Amino acid sequence: MEIGRGDLQELRRLNSLASLRALRGTAPLTLAEVARRTGLSRASAVEVIADLMKRGWVAEVPPERGGLGRPARRYRFRADAGHVLGIDVGVHKVLAAVTDLNGTIVASGRTSVSPDVPRDERLAAIDRAVAACLAMAGLRQADIWAVTAGTVGVVDLEGRVVTVHAIPDWTGVDLAAHLRASFGAPVQVANDSQLAALAEQRLGVAGDVHDMVYLHLGRRPGAALIIDDRLHKGFSGASGEVGVMKEVRWLRMAGHLEGLPRFAGTEPEHVAGLVFAAARDGDPEAIEAVARYTSDLSVGTAAMVLTLDPELIVLGGGFSRSGDVLVEPLRRALEPRCMRMPEIRLSALGDNCVVLGAACMAVDEVNRMLLSPDDPIALTAGV
Repeated sequence: MEIGRGDLQELRRLNSLASLRALRGTAPLTLAEVARRTGLSRASAVEVIADLMKRGWVAEVPPERGGLGRPARRYRFRADAGHVLGIDVGVHKVLAAVTDLNGTIVASGRTSVSPDVPRDERLAAIDRAVAACLAMAGLRQADIWAVTAGTVGVVDLEGRVVTVHAIPDWTGVDLAAHLRASFGAPVQVANDSQLAALAEQRLGVAGDVHDMVYLHLGRRPGAALIIDDRLHKGFSGASGEVGVMKEVRWLRMAGHLEGLPRFAGTEPEHVAGLVFAAARDGDPEAIEAVARYTSDLSVGTAAMVLTLDPELIVLGGGFSRSGDVLVEPLRRALEPRCMRMPEIRLSALGDNCVVLGAACMAVDEVNRMLLSPDDPIALTAGV
């Protein structure tokens, strides 16, 4: 069968993408290793790597010293070829981070905000955090190849905040449009729990599973789903929002922790940590409060587990720092409600989970443009 010119171009592109995937996130590889990992012949690997070096996506690294004979040439993916920006818009803070194309944070900027500030002030806080982050990285807005922001609330597929309970003046904000006014790069906006789940799957404790329920635990809980290795947003972007149902009691379950008389007068944001510490020390009232909290948490979680039948549940968010107190009570509450009990793991990404997930989604957008007419290197370098 005769192969047309267009077919050959697509074959070369697929070979190049396979080689980039082989090189990303690993130590430098020789041509023989690239050929073995991609299934290409050595001659094809030589051609592909030469083209990727010309385009700016791959660099040769100095040979290793020692050994006999001439050392084999080694090549690496140029994670430093470009940068993406991730943003986490929370109730009390805005965090921005610039990462390389492997998702490694290069610089970050943080600004505190109050839950009741008007939307214009929160948007201005986002701009300040971004400006501080770019200044620390020594970059301009034009140097950013893709931008993703995560925010509390339900976010539609166009990047507008549809519903939010935690921030009074945030519903209806077109966050994507605000960011596009500053950046010429592609902009995406998603729910913060969804981005945290993506970070766990790419960079955290869920890298070895295909189906996962992520629980973003805090005073304002959230959830997200990973299905077949992909973040599941749903038809309108509202996947995982089981907490909006009054029947699952998620909107009120923090009250079990905040209602202990001994902590009356303590700022609500600090009560949970005190209750978890008391439960860890064996205090009966605190243990009972944690049990009531996890019992309510298990209702919505069980609904997602029965729907998805996931391999794993990941506990993230601020309360996950006390996961040693939460895991066993949650397991006991879930087991009677589930046909099969998934494994439960604690997040290891801490407060960076949302901003790292945002960076991962931004890198995905760069990946989509690789070797296409929108290839960022081609656009910036004229390749």
